[in-house]
Amino acid sequence: MQSTNLTRGQLPRAARDWWPPLGWWPDNARDLLERRPAGNSASTGSSATFVLPPLAESVYSARSFAAGTLSGWQMTTLLDSMELVVSELATNALRHGLVLAGPGDHRERAVIRLSLIRRGPLVTCAITDPGSAVPVMRDPAPFEPGGLGLHIVESLSLRWGWCTLTSQGKVVWAVLTTG
Repeated sequence: MQSTNLTRGQLPRAARDWWPPLGWWPDNARDLLERRPAGNSASTGSSATFVLPPLAESVYSARSFAAGTLSGWQMTTLLDSMELVVSELATNALRHGLVLAGPGDHRERAVIRLSLIRRGPLVTCAITDPGSAVPVMRDPAPFEPGGLGLHIVESLSLRWGWCTLTSQGKVVWAVLTTG
């Protein structure tokens, strides 16, 4: 198999667009942020973003990315919970957020992004996808496989939700904390 290196100029437009914008935080979770004095480096936080290819193994890659990022931020107490949240949100984005193009459709492929945004002890996992379908928390039948992903996200996070993106698609997010 031949390896191909792509430069920024060769990537589809959607893959080059930066998300999240600097300082982004979910509107419905702004009350969770603590006020910090200006000049405090913890008030600016940090973020890391990973583009997920539309492949099943991307869920594993997303979990590994989240674990590495949290380890680098010295927030390993969040590893288990964040890995589960990332798995559920990435799986939903891959399963429900991608619109498959029909034969002969040569439009640029939209991407799914995982972003981790840290503000003090809070970390938001945000997954963008090109879909317009609203995430719905289901109540599956007792022996129905699947359907509990958003219940897991809700139980592990301080708050979760979604919002539309101005360009296309949506962001589904969950806020977790170390303390």
